[in-house]
This record gives sequence, C-alpha cells and structure tokens, in this order.
Amino acid sequence: MRGYLKRLLATGAAYQFGDIVAKGIALITIPLYTRHVSPAGYGAANSLLTAVILASIFLRVGVGEAFIRFYFDDEDLARRDRIARTATATVAWTTTLAALLAVVFAGSLSRLILGYHDPLLLDCAIVGLWAFTNLEMAYAQLRVDERARAYIFASGANVALTVTFTVALVVVAGEGARGLLLGNFGASAVVVLGLWWVLRRRFSLRVQWHDLRAMLRFGLPTVPADASVYALQVADRFYLFRDYSHAAAGEYSVALQFATVVFVMVRGFQYAWPPLAYSIESDAAAARLYSLVTTYFLLATGVVVVAVALLGRWIVRLLAAPQYFGAHAALPWLALAWTLYGLYQVMIVITGRAKVTVRNLPAAAAGLVVNVVLLLVLVPRGGENLGIAGAGISLCGAYVAMLVVMHLLTRRLFAVGFQWRRLALLAAILGGVAVSGELLLPTSGFAGIALRVLWLALVPVLLVLTRFFAADERSQARALLADGRRRVATFRAGHGDVEEYAEDPLKDI
Repeated sequence: MRGYLKRLLATGAAYQFGDIVAKGIALITIPLYTRHVSPAGYGAANSLLTAVILASIFLRVGVGEAFIRFYFDDEDLARRDRIARTATATVAWTTTLAALLAVVFAGSLSRLILGYHDPLLLDCAIVGLWAFTNLEMAYAQLRVDERARAYIFASGANVALTVTFTVALVVVAGEGARGLLLGNFGASAVVVLGLWWVLRRRFSLRVQWHDLRAMLRFGLPTVPADASVYALQVADRFYLFRDYSHAAAGEYSVALQFATVVFVMVRGFQYAWPPLAYSIESDAAAARLYSLVTTYFLLATGVVVVAVALLGRWIVRLLAAPQYFGAHAALPWLALAWTLYGLYQVMIVITGRAKVTVRNLPAAAAGLVVNVVLLLVLVPRGGENLGIAGAGISLCGAYVAMLVVMHLLTRRLFAVGFQWRRLALLAAILGGVAVSGELLLPTSGFAGIALRVLWLALVPVLLVLTRFFAADERSQARALLADGRRRVATFRAGHGDVEEYAEDPLKDI
C-alpha cells in the first residue's frame, strides 16, 4: 500500500506546484488588485469566471473523463495516442465553435449573466472559455503519463504569464475587471498553444468517430452530474451578485481566493487521484486504498481548515483592502466546502471504476437543490440573514448531501470499508478545536492571534492522546518522509519526471 501512497504524494505534489505558486502569488497580489478593482468589479469578474468553468464542462462533453478512464484499459501505445488525438480534436472543435457563436451574442449574454450591457467584458470571458477548456485537456495528457516535470514547467509558465499580463492590464492600464479576466485567460491561451506543440504527436483536429462514440457513451452521463456539482459554486456567486449585493459578491470572491489554501490541496488530489485509482487492477487492493486515502485526505485538509477558521480575520486584514474585511465571515465555510468537495472526488472514482457514471447525477442534483434551498433560507433578499457566511454554509450543506446520496448509491456497486470510527474521531477533534477557539478566544490583536496559534496545536496533541495513529502508520510516515526528501533532491539534481516504481506496490498490504 505504501507504494501507491508514494505515487499519490509524488504526483499530487507535482500537480500542486502550479496551483501553490499561482495561489501564493494571488494572495500576495490581493492588496494590489483590491485597490484597483471595486468590490462590484471583483464580483462581476468572479461570476464570469465561474460561468466559464461551468460552460467548459458542457463543451468537454465528457471526453476528458473518458480519456483518462480508457487510457488504462490496455497498454497499446498506438491506441492510447489515437484516443488522445480524438479527445483533443473534439474539445478543440467544440470550444472554437462555441467561442465564435458567443462573440456574436456577447451583448445579450452580458445582460443575461451580469444584468447590464458590457460585451467587452463578456469577450474577455469568451477567450477564457476557449483557453481554459483546451488547457484542461492538455494537462490531462500530461497527467495520465505522470509527466510531473513537464506539468510543473507548463503550470509555472502559466503563472508567470498570468501575473505579468494581469498586473499590466489591471494596475498599469487600469482595465479593472476586464484586466482580471483577460490577464488570466490570455496567459492560458499562450500555454495551450505551447502544449499543443510539445504534444504534437497526440494533437490532431481529426476526430476518430469510433473512438469518440465509445468515449461519449462513458463520458456524456458524467456531464449533467459534473455541471450540477459545479453549479453549486455558480449558484451562490450569481445569487449574491444579482439578487443580494454586488459588494457582497466581491467580498465572497475574495474569501474564495483565501480559501484556495485548501483548494490547492484538493486540486492536486483531484488530478493525481483518478489515474492512480484506475491503474490498480485488484478490486480488493483498490477498496483498501480508497478507504485509507479518504482518512488521510480528511486529516491533511482538515487541519488547514481549522487554521483558516481560527486565523481568518488576520489573513483578510493583512492581505485585502479594508473594504473587503467582511470576507472573513465566509472564509472558514468555503475552506470546509473545498474539503468536502475533495471527499466527493473519492466517490466519483468509485462510479468511474464501476463504469456506472449515471449514478453521479442524482447525488449532484440533490446537492444543487439543497444549496438553493439553504441560500433562500439563510440569505434572503430582505430581512435578517447570515450574509456571505450563509452562502458558505449553504455550499457546505450541499456537499454533505451529495456525499450521503453518493455513498448510498455506490455502496453496493463497489464496497469500500471506510474507517468510520477514525473519520468520526477526526471530525470531532477538528470541529471541536475550531468551534471552541472561535467562541472562547479574542478576535483581534496580537494576543488573539497568539492564543489561536497555540490553540491550533491542540489538534496533534488530541490525535496522539486518542491514539488516532497506529504504530505501523507512524513507521510508514517516517519512511515516506525520508523517501520524499530523496525525491526532492533527485528532482533538483535534474533527473526527469516521476520515476517508475520498481517495487511491488502491494507488498505492504
């Protein structure tokens, strides 16, 4: 089992590199951007960003998910290349045609989405629709081969170009929300073209219809579910922007940026997990790994969520302009929501392994309904409400509903013996430390932050006192840390991508 965990950590760390750098720079530049973009402009840009990602799910028509799943069906390199070319060509055609059509109706679309006429802002989002979707497909090709070094270089280039373009457009040219979108998506478009050249053996504009039909049979059922899941993030932002307050939507957008300290971990897991999970031939070994990974994932992300909950006020004060301080109210809930989303990815892989992706839709639909209902109850348009904190709570409630429904629908398809006792113990410790710290400790000043940092140290103490870690886990953790240091040294010395694992990954089971 240790071999699989090493692979997950190695590839996950590589896929996190770009996000870590990007989000780190984003946090550093928040004081700059929040002083050049109004809360309403920030809310508009973020609303369009989520609309782009939602639309891209439909334009991928499920071939990205199918490509990753079918890639591991056999080891025929010619067949793998053919599937890759078909997937790339399909996404290239759907995004190009959709972008051209959207440009024609940019004015009408801006009124529909934003509530006012701004076709130029919509055009910036359309660039993102094409660039983001094709970039995701190109990254998928690097991930299936675990080409971690190439992924790091590509994501690093994307970060550098994004910062350069965005600073030039927002700070120097004063383009506000348009600069935020065009700086981000313009950089992605450049990286897409570069990756197409690097992956030219697998790039084509010719679709193999036989392969496409097979991928659509697998992938199309995932589209409504994926769209419903992402619609959770669209619903809260659009509800706040259109029906509650433009300024509140801007604060919520900044809170989301701060919550990406958890999202970075989730994104690395989301990229590294499916290729590893599908590559395991033994169902018994896969079930044991899925259970163990679920526990460790909750541990790793949960500690960060507690830190965000306790220190969120100081983070916002330090990095955002004063008019955005209200963002701290939603920050803990959004960090928790990303953790719940990561747990949902474990369930998604279960249905993918069983090739019954149609089961995803009921869970996603249940989550969307719960989200909308909670938004209307907790953040009504008038009267007493919880504001942006209520929107964050609504998102968490939606993910909880999805996890419950998905587990009920999949437990007979692929039995995974989740470690319920350890999961409950972990949730109790993390939740108890976060809630008690928020209720008992000061909310400002040096004394407040010092006491909260000390309070955070209760988490490892309680984990040890309650014997959360078994003896074999402690010894394997030490071995993983030693191996991780060796791999970092190897990478710095200039040795290629993540190496193949010669050892038997099942020997520790």
